[in-house]
Amino acid sequence: MNIIKKNTASFDIDPQNGFTPVCPNELPVEDGTAIVPALNAQAQFVRLRVVSKDAHPVTAIWKANEEQPQFSPVEGSNVDIHWEMHCVPGTKGFELIAGLPNITEYDYTVYKGIEPDMHPYGACFHDLNDRLSTGVIEYFKQNDIDTVICGGLATDYCVKLTVLQLLKAGLHVIVNLEACRGIAAEGCKAAIAEMQGSGATIIQSTDELTPR
Repeated sequence: MNIIKKNTASFDIDPQNGFTPVCPNELPVEDGTAIVPALNAQAQFVRLRVVSKDAHPVTAIWKANEEQPQFSPVEGSNVDIHWEMHCVPGTKGFELIAGLPNITEYDYTVYKGIEPDMHPYGACFHDLNDRLSTGVIEYFKQNDIDTVICGGLATDYCVKLTVLQLLKAGLHVIVNLEACRGIAAEGCKAAIAEMQGSGATIIQSTDELTPR
């Protein structure tokens, strides 16, 4: 696949320790740390590199407990289900996976899930109705980016929703599966089909990218 570097960005979606076995009490995705080489490799084909990070407060209303376990419903317009607490600023879970650039080396950073009563999945909007922008779509368009190569955690949640949001905004999206890991095999299969059906290009590895 030919890539025009000046019009292409890479998007590292939530590549945080809180989604890996480094933090087993948060939301560990099996083999989550293994995405780093592919994320770094795809960044060699682009002009801009962007990252998103969950930044959740300990007061989040969706925090799971004994009475309200993970996956049980939450009341609220911008939350859906309870989750184990994860990616709290100042903790190991909030940090990027070892081997990724320092946060200051990225061209743009999205912090999401900051409000205690909001738990977005996609990185392009703070709310679940895709109304309150994080600014990343505008950033891409202002910088003449028309193609975004995506990878991150997890395939069947934040990666999928981010990709669908980018596609809806009119961007060409390439999903690099080598740079992704997911929670459930069936969920990932369905997510890949949905992303592809919505217009995303799916590649198995960075080796399929060629500069032009």
